Amino acid sequence: MKAKDGVIDLLNRILTANLTAINQYFIHSKMCENWGYERLHHKVCKRSFDEMKDAEEIIEHTLYLEGVPNMQRLGTVQVGETVPEQFTLDLKAEQEMLKLYTEGVTHCAKVGDYTTRHKLEDMQKDTDDHIDWIETQQELIKQVGLEKYLAEQIKKEGS
Repeated sequence: MKAKDGVIDLLNRILTANLTAINQYFIHSKMCENWGYERLHHKVCKRSFDEMKDAEEIIEHTLYLEGVPNMQRLGTVQVGETVPEQFTLDLKAEQEMLKLYTEGVTHCAKVGDYTTRHKLEDMQKDTDDHIDWIETQQELIKQVGLEKYLAEQIKKEGS
């Protein structure tokens, strides 16, 4: 199926953001693991894998639309040196991703590509959930203090 006007470019911009997020979340996950914050490590690593699944879906859909996924482009990976800094940088990445999805949904509706629009709306909801989780963590840090928050992150999942 041939892509509608502008859709391949849009999908490649989204792919670039996904590939960048994969790397950013992965390094943040590994840093948390190194610091002993097992809960955060697992949660952030899962977010990296979620972005990988989104990238896979974008690649497959781009190919379906007879386009070529641009795997060479990567945005700047922002690495936080502390957990609060990581949350700030990850929130910025998610908010930028949300803008891209919103732009994509609007564009796809305009050109009549409802299949792509639906995929992007699903990804948009996942991004909203990621933003909510990060904002919740930031609020927890404000309410209980960084030391107490981080002490809770030392425990392994399920303990």
